[in-house]
Amino acid sequence: MKSLLIKDTTVDERMQIVKEALGGFGNCDCEGIDMDDMYDDYIFGRRELADINREFSQQHAGAVKAEDREKRSGCAMH
Repeated sequence: MKSLLIKDTTVDERMQIVKEALGGFGNCDCEGIDMDDMYDDYIFGRRELADINREFSQQHAGAVKAEDREKRSGCAMH
């Protein structure tokens, strides 16, 4: 597997990485958070993907109820 680090990828590659992870752009909203916007800092080389995911997990851990997971759709990151 190729490195996902900013130093090892281009903007176009990072866009593709995020697009594939989200199942496309423009259709991924998770618990009211626009996932497309969430990854802009990674795409444009400002923050590493792992840092963004870690921060999201710390802020939202436990916020999603187990029964809600089965109801959600549209976001491949579930």
